[in-house]
Amino acid sequence: MKKLLSEFKEFALKGNMLDLAVGVLIGSAFSGLVTSLTDNIIQPILNCFASPDAAGASKLSIKIWRLDMPIGQFISDVLNFIIMAFVIFMIVKGVNKLRSLGKKEEAEEAPTTKKCPFCASEIPLEAVKCPHCTSELPVEEAPAEEKPVEEKPAKSGKARRR
Repeated sequence: MKKLLSEFKEFALKGNMLDLAVGVLIGSAFSGLVTSLTDNIIQPILNCFASPDAAGASKLSIKIWRLDMPIGQFISDVLNFIIMAFVIFMIVKGVNKLRSLGKKEEAEEAPTTKKCPFCASEIPLEAVKCPHCTSELPVEEAPAEEKPVEEKPAKSGKARRR
């Protein structure tokens, strides 16, 4: 029981609970805003395309025998969902972009191992003999550096290249 209480204390003090509470409150307020947008702006536009005897697009329904299926409210709910999902997607994308700006790209570390050409096992770069198959490894030479061009004075007193 003490372990559970200490874990809860750690969870609450990290700020996770506060972040969750703020997210729920903002989400519910935003949900009301999106619902108002669809009910007061989008639905009247859809009502222009509804039949004249219908009481609006939210009251649209399909009648199959005696069953009355209201599809207008379903369309309104789908629009609410699409708008909410798009806005949440944009917020998450923006937050991820902000997080990536603060991070520095880590340089790749130089390899410390190589593969044995005979047995394909991983061995240290400095190895001259494979510890697994005991084969003599070919010596890899470092790229030769170019020698600087020497300039010697010519007999005429001018420098010439060799």
